[in-house]
Amino acid sequence: MTDGTYGMHDHDSAALAVLFIGGTGTISASSVRLAVAHGFAVTVLNRGANGTGRELPPEVEWLTGDVTDDASVLAAIGDRSFDSVVNFLSYDEDDVARMVALWSGRTRQYVHISSGSIYAKPVLSTPITESTPTAPNPPLPYATAKWRAEQALARAHREQGFPVTVVRPSHTYDDANPPLPGGWAVVDRIARGDEVPVHGDGTSLWTLTHAEDFAQGLVGLLGSDRAIGEVFHITGDDVLTWDQIHTLFARALGVEPRLVHVPSEFYPVVAPEWFWSGEFVGDLGHSAVFDNAKIRRFVPGFAPKLTFERAVRRMLDWRAAHPELAVGDAATEEVLGRIVDAYHAARRAFADRAPAEATAGVAS
Repeated sequence: MTDGTYGMHDHDSAALAVLFIGGTGTISASSVRLAVAHGFAVTVLNRGANGTGRELPPEVEWLTGDVTDDASVLAAIGDRSFDSVVNFLSYDEDDVARMVALWSGRTRQYVHISSGSIYAKPVLSTPITESTPTAPNPPLPYATAKWRAEQALARAHREQGFPVTVVRPSHTYDDANPPLPGGWAVVDRIARGDEVPVHGDGTSLWTLTHAEDFAQGLVGLLGSDRAIGEVFHITGDDVLTWDQIHTLFARALGVEPRLVHVPSEFYPVVAPEWFWSGEFVGDLGHSAVFDNAKIRRFVPGFAPKLTFERAVRRMLDWRAAHPELAVGDAATEEVLGRIVDAYHAARRAFADRAPAEATAGVAS
């Protein structure tokens, strides 16, 4: 289904007042839509921008405020309180300190959206459970910030009784946001038949999570006293190699993929300014398969429904319907071209150092 509603909620409605901080992003928009279908009174707080055009139901109440400015947030919410507050935008421990002060006494449940990237890499056993060791991630400042935020929230819960629930998604996407490092620019290269760099040898396993599937688990946790103080994975069950992920786009486009494999540690060398370079070293270069048993115990109907193969077709259909929004960018194209050029230069450097009798037929 494409409207974010699921049969699991047909007989499980609840009159909860829920505030979503954010609400128009990749995973938050689907969560808002499903919460409305669930019978919740839904309020969204953000700056009022919706650049990707993700539509929300008319029942949603919109509040405009700058979530980085406490005075702006207080002006928007007044003296209201909520059964659950879900923060999609909180990033680091400074944010946590502000949110604890702001929402203590104003909500029965504060849901912090963390990340599956906070686990210590490489993970030494799979599947990853909520008790797998976490740690700072030096190549990935985002993951380190999320890790510190979780530590601060655990202290607030332990020392102050702050009613937090922590959710860890893994590489979420929706129709408007393909889960390819480089986004629509990569889709453009695949469609043109250009070479596309893939980190490592393309065989590491990766978990992708469609926003509508994520929403099932999140909305099922809202208003749950049992979930206070707990940490949950909410991820898809679709596990693919990176070669498969790129190849599924190529097949849906009716072309043969031209993939070149680049060692993960080379990306920060040739493209230090690119966000994804740190991701390849600190996260995406490692296999990540998650155990969702805990969310299924708390939300028995949680069942990811969308296979990535069909999701790819939905993304391409969305792009065809929104050509003005689903566009690549020149900066990403330049980075991808630079990486491909470096790959070929490296192959030539290796060939130059091979025994003469072994170089016949080596491609450049």
